[in-house]
Amino acid sequence: MSLLLILPLTLCLWIPACLCRVTTDEEFAVLEGRSLAIPCHYEPQYAGYVKYWCHGRSREFCTSLARSDDPRSSNLAEDKVSIFDDPVQLVFTVTMKNLKEGDSGWYMCGMEVGGMWSADVVAFTNINIIHGMSVVNSRLSGEEGSSVTVECLYSERYRESEKKWCRSGDWSSCLLTDSEGNYQDTSVAISDDRTGTFTVTLKKLQMRDTGWYWCGVGQQQISVHVLVTPRPSTTPGPVTSPASTENLPPPEPIAKQSWNPHSHILGALLVCASLMFFVGFAIFAKKMWNLHKQDVAQRQIEGVKARLNDCSGDVDDLETATIVFLNTNSQHSQVVV
Repeated sequence: MSLLLILPLTLCLWIPACLCRVTTDEEFAVLEGRSLAIPCHYEPQYAGYVKYWCHGRSREFCTSLARSDDPRSSNLAEDKVSIFDDPVQLVFTVTMKNLKEGDSGWYMCGMEVGGMWSADVVAFTNINIIHGMSVVNSRLSGEEGSSVTVECLYSERYRESEKKWCRSGDWSSCLLTDSEGNYQDTSVAISDDRTGTFTVTLKKLQMRDTGWYWCGVGQQQISVHVLVTPRPSTTPGPVTSPASTENLPPPEPIAKQSWNPHSHILGALLVCASLMFFVGFAIFAKKMWNLHKQDVAQRQIEGVKARLNDCSGDVDDLETATIVFLNTNSQHSQVVV
C-alpha cells in the first residue's frame, strides 16, 4: 500500500519540472577563437533559483563550468565562461570566450530545484566549433555612388593568412592584403584586424558592381551578394507660384457636359431625316403604283379597241353582201342588194 502512495507522490514532484522547463537553442556553430552567448529562458516561478552551466550530455555526468551563486561567474571580462541572471527578463545568459576545437560538445542550462524528490530543470544544447569562414551579412545593398562594408569572419588558425576579395567566377579580379593585412585603391579597401575579422569596403558604387563576390582566407571562402540600386532622380518638376494662378481663366467644362446639347440636336435631326426618307419613299411608291395601274388599264382599253376594230370589219362586209331569197311557190328568185 505504501508503494501505491509513494509512486503518485513522486510523479507529482516531477510534474513541475516537465511543465515549467528552461529552454534554449538546440545547436550553435561558432568559428574557432570567437565568443558565444547562449540565452537560457525560464518560467517566472524559477526567478529565485540558482542557475548553472555545465558540460555534459546527462545530469549525472555534467561538469559544472559556471553558477549564478558563484561570485567568480559574474566577472565577464576575466572568465572564459561566465553566467549572468536577469530575473526581470526571465533569462540567464552564458558567455563562452576564445573557443577552441576541444570546446565542441553537449552543454546544459540548469536550475537547482532542490529537495530529495525534485529533479533539476534543465535544457541541452550542442555547440560546434568550426574552422573556416563566415560572414555577418551575406546580402548587401547600396545606392549608386555610396559605399557598403562586408564583414568577413575567420577562425583563429587563419589569423596570419592572406585575405582575399574576389568577384565570383573571375579569379583575375582577386584583391589580396599585404603583410600588414591591408589593401587600398579607389574603389575597394580591405582591412584585417588580426582578431578574426577583416572588412571589405566597396566605394563609389556603380550599377555594374551588382553581383556575387566572395571573401576568402587560405582554402576557405564565403559568398556575398551586392546589389546596387539606382540613385533617385533629383530633377525638380515645374513649380507654379500661387500668384500665377490668380489670373488664369476658369476651367472649361469637361467634354461630356459640353457635348450633351449637341448630342440631343443631332439625335433630333437624325429622327427627322429618317421620317422624311420614309415619307418620300411612301409617296414615290404610291406614284409608281398608280402609274402601273394606269398602264394596265390603258393596255386593256387598247385590247378592247382592237377587238372592236376586228368586229367593225365584219359589219362592213355584211353591209355590202348580197342576200338571195328563194321563193319556192313562184319558183322565181329575188335578189336583194
